[in-house]
Amino acid sequence: MLTITTASASASISPPTTPNLHLINRRHLLLLTSLSLSSFSVSDSVATARGLLQMPPPRLTNRYFLVRAGESQYESLGIINTNPVAKTSVDSGLSDKGKKQTLKAALELKAMGACERNCWIWPSITQRAYQAAEIIAAVNGVSRSYIVPEYSFLDARGLGAYEGKELAAISQVYESDSVSSTIKPPPIDDGTPNESVADVFVRVTQLMSILETQYSEDTVIIVSPDSDNLTILQAGLVGLDLRRHSELSFGPGEVRYVDPSSIPTYKQPASAVYKCLNPPNCN
Repeated sequence: MLTITTASASASISPPTTPNLHLINRRHLLLLTSLSLSSFSVSDSVATARGLLQMPPPRLTNRYFLVRAGESQYESLGIINTNPVAKTSVDSGLSDKGKKQTLKAALELKAMGACERNCWIWPSITQRAYQAAEIIAAVNGVSRSYIVPEYSFLDARGLGAYEGKELAAISQVYESDSVSSTIKPPPIDDGTPNESVADVFVRVTQLMSILETQYSEDTVIIVSPDSDNLTILQAGLVGLDLRRHSELSFGPGEVRYVDPSSIPTYKQPASAVYKCLNPPNCN
């Protein structure tokens, strides 16, 4: 934000011997202001604004760890559940197996020294993700005041008409994802969003913009209720084709350190299938 501070104008009347002095002073001030504004170009402001994150970013100000929450109650039943209406319900919480997976993740973060100099934990407000954040905080000796619930950017990817179907059906979504990052799952009228990869990419980019603006040289642990938020984010951070995000799949309770200088190993695609000149934005 550009702030221009000027001295308050005098209320006295100019002496008769200098009738145009006040007018000259005003013109001089306007000229100086005009010059100052012209030297402050929009491109310069954009280039120096930390809040406007580009993907892939040239550098990251903070250290990041990505964590998928452990298995949920719905996942233990083999059911897809992505409707945000139910995200804070008990049924969206961790299963017994999921609690054990999350405890393992918390111990892994401790072994990696994630919170040795303190850390911020950003979980989705979704029940299982927030429960996972509490377990991570307890194991790593982090105060609950360092848990920052995220209310929308980390919602599980809305899978539309696949809501309530068997988990195995998600492979059909990934088949569409591999064709174009803009293909959405079929819609449904129960309030469940039907999000494309590109839709999720916008959300996670906004999240990273907030984190890179709000913190500096800190450690942030991002806890997601699902895999897609994290795979799409990781692909974006390292500049890889978003259509292939599912190849980076996170298992329940999996932890990864974000190293933007390293590119995850991909399977070689079939010849002529993937053509992208500007990753990660490929359609």
